[in-house]
Amino acid sequence: MFKKTLLAVSLAATSLSSASAFAVEQVDLLIKNATVLTMDQKKNVFEHGLVAVKDNKIVAVTDGSDLKEYEASQTIDADGDIVMPGLINTHTHVSMTVFRSMADDVPDRLHRYIFPLESKLVSRDMVRIGAQLGNVEMVKGGVTTYADMYYFEDEVAKTVDKIGMRAILGETVIKFPVADAANADEGIQYAVNFIESYKDHPRITPAFAPHAPYTNTTETLKKITELSKKYDVPVLIHLAESERENQVIAERSGGKSPVEYMADIGALTPNLVGAHVINVSDSDIALLKQHDVGVAHNMSANIKSAKGVSPALKMFDDGLRIGLGTDGPMSGNTISTIDEFNQVAKVHKLVNKDRAAMPPVKVIEMATIGAARALHMEDKIGSLEPGKLADIIVVDTKAPNMVPVYNPYSALVYSAYATNVKHTIVDGKVLMQDRQLLTADEKAIRDEALRFADTVRKTVIESGEVVQ
Repeated sequence: MFKKTLLAVSLAATSLSSASAFAVEQVDLLIKNATVLTMDQKKNVFEHGLVAVKDNKIVAVTDGSDLKEYEASQTIDADGDIVMPGLINTHTHVSMTVFRSMADDVPDRLHRYIFPLESKLVSRDMVRIGAQLGNVEMVKGGVTTYADMYYFEDEVAKTVDKIGMRAILGETVIKFPVADAANADEGIQYAVNFIESYKDHPRITPAFAPHAPYTNTTETLKKITELSKKYDVPVLIHLAESERENQVIAERSGGKSPVEYMADIGALTPNLVGAHVINVSDSDIALLKQHDVGVAHNMSANIKSAKGVSPALKMFDDGLRIGLGTDGPMSGNTISTIDEFNQVAKVHKLVNKDRAAMPPVKVIEMATIGAARALHMEDKIGSLEPGKLADIIVVDTKAPNMVPVYNPYSALVYSAYATNVKHTIVDGKVLMQDRQLLTADEKAIRDEALRFADTVRKTVIESGEVVQ
């Protein structure tokens, strides 16, 4: 009897040991058979890797040898496709999709065309319609997070919340009357109300967005800086973008550059994200680094407007927080950062007269973890690592333009289209699967945008009130 008991105990112990050795972890989503670009510090790449997600976070990123250790509610077989962090668009004006392709080549376009156009047509409805359309475009192009500057940002927030994206949304503050504020003070109050309403949202970060140093007073810029510290929110701004800005600020400050001026008034802080940053000297770049400022590099919009090429490569190599942006859809026209990749790589080679400059891995870094750093969100997004939020995209490598793939970074930068994105996942939730949106009615959104376009034609084109 004693021997039988010992045998039973021994068998039970063996059984428990075996169960422990082959314990299966339950997860919500498993992506397997993937070419995983982690974009972690070591730039690890797993050719047959897996990514496991539970709730809204990544719990494992491996070489795939442990596949049997996971059991998932939903599994995506990537079949060798590229799996990478969701793209982060560090600067846009999403609602302006409804104005896309208008007056593309008008000189001094912002002041002669865009401001007059906006004074006639910006409304809550316009902002909502344009944001919905832009959100669809970005999700389908692999953008999981974006930083936006516009009016009625609470309307943009509603669309972001509904489709399931992540966003930093800045309410614009500017010194002249606009659709949602009669002056800068009203704009600041609108922004404060928006910030207080959305400060605890899990995927939306509300922000201040003073349009630019030259379109706001020193007093306004100082006030926003202090309020951003009080509420611990970002400040999004166009910075060092144009000759007009240089002239106005030089006159205001006794010859200083926009970056020097912002430093002098205490407005360069880690909360600040400067868009464009084209006209900067080495000393300006040093100031931006010293104050830990984020930079949004918008190549296609900058070259289309003939404003110049930002020294983005130097800023990247000097260790600044810099990521890719698209600017608004009236400036760069498309708002998926995949469309920026090719131009960013090639134009920096051209201006540096160096074929080896801006290699593809740097471009992809600037679109993912670099962009996360620019927004001070690198602890949450931008790379595929355990503990980070599950913002993930899958890029088709079977499309004709992607065959063959010898180097995944090169394929993404020089070959990929935004339409090669197959699946988009934000916060652990699949928003697009096999190119089909799951959280929005794409046709209804497009149809509403087309109806609004008819209003635009009648209001500003056929009437001749705003001439192209």
